[in-house]
Amino acid sequence: MDRLELLENWLKPQFPGASYTLAPASADASFRRYFRVSLPDCSLIVMDAPPEFEDCRPFIHVAELLRDAGVRVPHILAQDLQQGFLLLTDLGSTTYLDALNQAEAAADTLYAAAAGALINIQLASRPAVLPDYNEALLLREMRLFPDWYVSKHLQIELTHAQAETLGGALTQILQNNLSQPKVFVHRDYHSRNLMVDGDEPGILDFQDAVYGPITYDLVSLFKDAYVHWEEERVLDWTIRYWEKAKKAGLPVSRDFAEFYRDFEWMGVQRHIKVLGIFARLCHRDGKENYLKDMPLVMAYLRKVCERYRELGPLLKLLDELEEKKKVLSPELKVLSPANRCATFFSQDSALRTQDSQ
Repeated sequence: MDRLELLENWLKPQFPGASYTLAPASADASFRRYFRVSLPDCSLIVMDAPPEFEDCRPFIHVAELLRDAGVRVPHILAQDLQQGFLLLTDLGSTTYLDALNQAEAAADTLYAAAAGALINIQLASRPAVLPDYNEALLLREMRLFPDWYVSKHLQIELTHAQAETLGGALTQILQNNLSQPKVFVHRDYHSRNLMVDGDEPGILDFQDAVYGPITYDLVSLFKDAYVHWEEERVLDWTIRYWEKAKKAGLPVSRDFAEFYRDFEWMGVQRHIKVLGIFARLCHRDGKENYLKDMPLVMAYLRKVCERYRELGPLLKLLDELEEKKKVLSPELKVLSPANRCATFFSQDSALRTQDSQ
């Protein structure tokens, strides 16, 4: 019996005597799938999380934490952990990315609401409730870059000197990011996981939440892999968040320049990780649609490396990898030093949003 049959057999007793239809709602970067259950008077969402690959318990645990924080997450109406099924309330079908593609003018309102919800999550933070976003986990995520982006995607083997350069850069990044105050971290707080659902965002895909650096989710939100905004706008949104976070009593730096540096360095870690994840999704899982989002993430990474002298060796390594790939596989598109920033940081709003996966 396949997963869909199992799911339908589990669903039928949930709606005795009622007619309903089942249609795909979405899938994410894991093995989870989501279906929309359409009933005569409402719609619900059912999560299919194969237990051999996924564990529903973190989703249930984090949903309770976020609900207690006062933010909007799905309610769990029924569950079968043995089979890997959850029946959830439906937060709608319009993601932030959808809304931004339809009406860019809504950006300030949407991002203000998302930043406000993030502050509520962070205010509810306490240690020993979620896994710690510690050195081992941060480093393991960044190792996806050499293992999957460099080795598998670019098909380049780092020289000893290049490996030393990368290792030194990762150590610097870790030291900076681990020194930041810790809060609850969603880990994927971006336009595809935020739903337009009234005045407050509906929040999805939170099962991997951890206790970690305070700037992490802000980077996910404002330096989104799927939508680009002018740096001046990102700076304005970040200042507004920082002012509200200070007023709310969150442990942000009293100096905005210091806070913004932490924000950018946290971004380096996330961009490195995301490049590795996108490469793995393509080459291991066959999800090639993530490749189109890589250039924007690389552009984010380069932009920060150009700004900080300490990251100069990492920028030089990125240039070396780019040049070597041009020689080895010229058919693979990479951004040249001359056009990489022009492509993403000088275009108008037509390139600010990208198609959702």
